[in-house]
Amino acid sequence: MAENYVIEMLHITKEFPGIKANDDVTLQLRKGEIHALLGENGAGKSTLMSVLFGMYQPEQGIIKKNGKEVKITDPNEATALGIGMVHQHFKLVECFTVLDNIILGVEDTKLGFLKKDAARKKVMALSEKYGLKVDPDALVSNISVGMQQRVEILKMLYRDNEILIFDEPTAVLTPQEIDELMEIMRGFKAEGKSILFITHKLNEIMAVADRCTVLQKGRYIGTVDIADTSKEELSRMMVGRDVDFAVEKKPCEPGEVVLDVKGLVVPSKAHKNNAVKGVDFQVRAGEIVCVAGIEGNGQTELVYGLSGLEKPSAGTITLKGHDITGAAIRERSKLGMSHIPEDRHKHGLVLDFTLADNLVLQRYWQPQFQSRGFIKAAAVQEYATRLIAQYDVRSGQGPATIARSMSGGNQQKAIIAREVDKDPELLIAVQPTRGLDVGAIEYIHKQIVAERDKGRAVLLVSLELDEVMNLSDRILVMYEGELVGEFDPKKTTVEELGLYMAGAKKQKEMQQ
Repeated sequence: MAENYVIEMLHITKEFPGIKANDDVTLQLRKGEIHALLGENGAGKSTLMSVLFGMYQPEQGIIKKNGKEVKITDPNEATALGIGMVHQHFKLVECFTVLDNIILGVEDTKLGFLKKDAARKKVMALSEKYGLKVDPDALVSNISVGMQQRVEILKMLYRDNEILIFDEPTAVLTPQEIDELMEIMRGFKAEGKSILFITHKLNEIMAVADRCTVLQKGRYIGTVDIADTSKEELSRMMVGRDVDFAVEKKPCEPGEVVLDVKGLVVPSKAHKNNAVKGVDFQVRAGEIVCVAGIEGNGQTELVYGLSGLEKPSAGTITLKGHDITGAAIRERSKLGMSHIPEDRHKHGLVLDFTLADNLVLQRYWQPQFQSRGFIKAAAVQEYATRLIAQYDVRSGQGPATIARSMSGGNQQKAIIAREVDKDPELLIAVQPTRGLDVGAIEYIHKQIVAERDKGRAVLLVSLELDEVMNLSDRILVMYEGELVGEFDPKKTTVEELGLYMAGAKKQKEMQQ
């Protein structure tokens, strides 16, 4: 008897200039299952899902729904077939409210006027039913990334979609939000909805998925039942080799103080209170200090204050003995600060520039890359080619690739290559492995440890507790804009950190 598949993607091939993103890929989704799609950055996972959602047309292959062939030429047709998608980089209108974003495109009108009351009731009923609490009147520009994701999920549910695609849904969430999302997915499955779940976090696949299809460099590797496999086996299928999950590093030997922060106060854009409230800490040469905390507790604003994106209202920041509290961003960069930003699209890359141009963004004015105000194109090209090879940045057209067309993970690698290659005195790395696969995470962790071992100071901001525990030499926990505890990762547990992160505990005196 033939299997009852709700969606079949058969022999899908999709090409872009210089790259076969999907090469003869077949994916079959059963009704009421959670099906994970696993692969390295740039393996073609998002492309395959964009084909299913009608954003791209394949060169070859067919799509069937409930056994009947369907043509999906745009996202509206996908929606009409009951397919919804939460994209990796959210598709929200920042200056609209939450409610307006949810109903956008399927608005109910009467005589040309919007009928929002019924929509509001439906949105509130859905948010209640699935535990997706949102403020319908908040502007999207003012809510956290975790909240934005909830809005995206509510958008799908509002359209009564039966087939739900989640593209890297947990990349930007806190551990608590991830647990909530997993629960929500289980609830969808219990209702008979079918879920496609793109991720490279193996723990999550093991926790919620029924089956998993693995892609490697655009090709289909195989589909396995989760009950019959292990993390190690999945990572081997995905990367083609064994991956080391633990971070190898020798004991830390802290040297002189590189970054000294005293009484730092940074105002908040979202509310009247300060986001950072009188914070004191130091980072020394040759150590990795991690600021851990649940999203929205002032870490973002702290980094903005340190990197020059936001003006502190009090306190001082000293880098290698230079007072940089009011210094321009370029000035900080010249004094030896590198910054891997949290939001790679907003602060990390100029998306419509080429990869080569993005790699010299911080240095194009140096004699190596310009003469009398003219850019030396050959020098830029040569430099970009070296970094691309060294950091394994994969793209269709090498240095000439437009940054926007690259996968999220490869965009991240490009930023890391640019910031680490500057040979900084202080590396501020915010969520450096967000959205990366296990092979790339292993590589980035090695890079960060290598910087430390060269005697650089590293300030890491991460929500991934495994990363915090594995990578840091000291952990500072931030809660509601204050540092509430300092820990040695060798002498603490994830549970203890979690209590401090949630504000349940506070060290009496922060040890200096």
